[in-house]
Amino acid sequence: MKHKTTRNLLSLFVVLVVLFAATACVPTPAATTEKGAGDYKIVLLLPGPINDQSWNATNYAGLVKANDTLGTKIEYIENVQAADFESTFRNYAERGYDLIMAAGTQFDEAANKVAASYPNTKFTVVNGMISNGENVAPIFPKEYEASYIAAMIAGEVSPNGQFATIGGFPNDAMEKLLDVYEATAVAIAQERGLADAKATRAYANSWDDVALGKQMAETMIDNGADTLFVYANQVGLGSIQAAKEKGATFIGFSGDQNSVAPGTVVASVAFDFEKFYTWTIDKFIKGELAGNTVHQAGIAEGIFNPVYTDQISDEIQAKVAAGMEKAANGEIDFAAMFKQP
Repeated sequence: MKHKTTRNLLSLFVVLVVLFAATACVPTPAATTEKGAGDYKIVLLLPGPINDQSWNATNYAGLVKANDTLGTKIEYIENVQAADFESTFRNYAERGYDLIMAAGTQFDEAANKVAASYPNTKFTVVNGMISNGENVAPIFPKEYEASYIAAMIAGEVSPNGQFATIGGFPNDAMEKLLDVYEATAVAIAQERGLADAKATRAYANSWDDVALGKQMAETMIDNGADTLFVYANQVGLGSIQAAKEKGATFIGFSGDQNSVAPGTVVASVAFDFEKFYTWTIDKFIKGELAGNTVHQAGIAEGIFNPVYTDQISDEIQAKVAAGMEKAANGEIDFAAMFKQP
């Protein structure tokens, strides 16, 4: 009995030695390393060129600032055409990109459609208004607040209160910002005693037809418009040229367009997308850019800034600053200016 017990103990000892040796041979798993900002694969799709001095240039500036500030390596692709929206989204998603951004409401439908097939990629449309999915997180600058700033300037400088506005396409965001601009500019002109003040609106149904922008603006000026406001990317450059040739006043928008035609563009409302992009990418890296949500920012967040020329008096600048403060404090009822469909 004693020998049997001894043998059992010896066998148990041998088994333990073998198990210990086997365990010692198994390599210890390497500690997981946290992903650095530069390790994320991020790309920005742009509908036009980065040198358009408008929407695309503004978004590109945001990309550059985010890379410089956060250490990211965001890539970009210019001139993505509507027919290629879906395929471009899919291309980068298939390549394992962590975040695909696209600049413009026109990308909304394609982003939401493609996102459903790539749950590990986040899709963010700048100016996006649709968020159907945990991985769809559009960011939306409240552009009607920016057009409010532009309108406060236009209402004060228009010689006869005859305003012309041109939008790229008649989507909801565009209509709201033009509604606010027209209502505000006309009201201010009327307060100045211009009882016949009015606004005339047209849509280019294009973002890049410079010649069309010039033609449309010429027609509107010939019909009496004296102050122009255009939000249609490169189309606006043609409109500025028409205003310059015909002696009309122009209010720049989305970027600082004052240098495009000095003396014609009397002021601009620039979008501080450097701040907007840095805020967005930082939230993404921290895991705080939630899906099924439209992330909005406006005057209160400091992303819209008037840029003046010496043609805008200190008095007008003070009035605009006061109006912006009211907007930041929630004292302006923007929704009341939206026209019903």
